[in-house]
Parts: sequence; C-alpha cells; structure tokens
Amino acid sequence: MAKLADAHGLGPCGETLGGSSPLPATNIIFMVSAIEKLPDGTIKLTLTIPFSEVTKTKDEVVALFASEAELPGFRKGKAPKKLVEEKIDQEKVREEILKRLLPKAYAESVKDHNLRPIINPQIHIQQIEEGKDWIFIALTCEAPEINLGNYKEGIRKITAKSKIVIPGKEKQEPSFDEIVKELLANVVIKIPKIIINQESDRLLAQTLDEIKKLGLSLEQYLSSTKRTAEDLRAEYEKKAEDDVRLEFTLQKVAMDEKISVSEKEIDEAIQKAKDENERKSLEANRYLLASILRQQKTLDFLKNL
Repeated sequence: MAKLADAHGLGPCGETLGGSSPLPATNIIFMVSAIEKLPDGTIKLTLTIPFSEVTKTKDEVVALFASEAELPGFRKGKAPKKLVEEKIDQEKVREEILKRLLPKAYAESVKDHNLRPIINPQIHIQQIEEGKDWIFIALTCEAPEINLGNYKEGIRKITAKSKIVIPGKEKQEPSFDEIVKELLANVVIKIPKIIINQESDRLLAQTLDEIKKLGLSLEQYLSSTKRTAEDLRAEYEKKAEDDVRLEFTLQKVAMDEKISVSEKEIDEAIQKAKDENERKSLEANRYLLASILRQQKTLDFLKNL
C-alpha cells in the first residue's frame, strides 16, 4: 500500500478516514473525479480538488494551529494568525490539509462511481501547486470476476481413484496439491496487478524481517542463495499471483456452495488453542480465524467430491 494512502487513513472503501483532526461532514465542493478501468482490472481514479477548497481547508488548519500556538510575547492561542502562519512549518500545514481532503475525495469518488474496492488505494500526487487545483491518482480494484469452469468433473476423476478398493493395497488419498492443481486448471480469473504487487511486497517484507533476525544483510542472503534482487522479486511475484489466485478461487467455491462457518465452530477452534496467549490471539482475530476455517471446509468439500 502506498505510504501516502496509509498516512492519510484511506481504507478500502474510504470508510477509515483517519487523521489527527475531525473531518468536516460536508462534501468537497465541485470535486471532479474521472475513472478508467485498466485491462488487468485495476481501477484508476483521477481526483481533482478545487484550489478554493484547498484554500478554505488551509484557513481552517492555520486557525487550528494558531489556537494552539505559543509564541514569545503572546499568550497561548492569542498570537496573530499572520504571524503564526509565518512561523509554522508549511510542510505540516500541507500534511494536515491532505489528512482532511484526501480521504473525503477518495470516499466521494468511490461513492460516485458505485465502486466496491477490496484493498487500500495507492495514491500518487499529480499536482500540488499554489493557485492550482490539486490532482491525485488513486489506484484500487474490486473483486475479480471468476469462472470456475467444470472443476468438479476434473476433481472427481482424481478423488475417484481413492474410492476404488484394491485387495492388498491401501487406499490412496488424493493430495492437496493434486486437487488444487486441477481446480486452478479449470479456473479463468484475471488478477489485478495492484493486488499481486501488494501481496509480493508483503512476502518480501516478511522475508527481509526473517533475514534480519538471522543477522544477515540482504546482499549476504542473496549471495548465499545465488540469486539477484530481481530473481527474488520475480519469485515472490509468481508466488503472490498463485496464492491470490487460489484464495479468490476458494472464496468463489465457498460462495457458490454456500459454505459458511458458525460462531460455534469458531468458539470450538479457539478452545483448542495450545495456551492462553494463543487463545487470546485467536479471540482477538475471530474474522481471520473464520476465513481460515471456511477455507479449510472448502478444501474438505473439494476433497470429498
């Protein structure tokens, strides 16, 4: 996720509107939002915020800073606004303006175009100039369309072998890899590049943390594994694409087959925790636990076809 998006609290649907200051309830006046859907499913939003709105918000921000400012010769909050504006860090002013305007602009755009984003947007600044409208590019995506094809027939051919009893031989259960390979061979799905990049970034960050714990530098790790940084990136992009493709496919199967997880099943899984710390962790992440349990039930469904 783009640092700028995270810094200004942009959630998947513009719902998490973070920032240190309360956001005005009114919409941005005369904001222009253009949408472009890229071939891979990525959605490009161009957000244009009128400079008049920027100026109004800047006045609010400066007034806020002035009310909290402590300048020599003046009581707190009593320094002249003009003097405060000369003294305060203009970068902080701009950051505060962004915190107030960016989440609103993104949320309005999502609503105007009837979008259902599934990830935090990547935000890129296109224009921030004095006297001109502020323009941003927001990249996001919705859940990809999935065609499961005739996956059941293919998987049944694999599972059928385990149902044949041959005297003197143990029943051979199909492996997880066999079932997944057949499932994905039937699926038609186009994963937006933005999701793959996001997941590969997460995998790389995880690996870098593990390397650091071993007391190695990235260069030492690459040298020991005879790989380049480009090799590592390509490897994780491939893994990210495979992982995401499988995750969306299992979600689609679960949805079509109405596979769900009850509160009782979640509670039972939590009770099986190995210790109190793990139990508390599972309790605090019930939604994630439910997703894992649903995925496992979906795999069991496929195995029993």
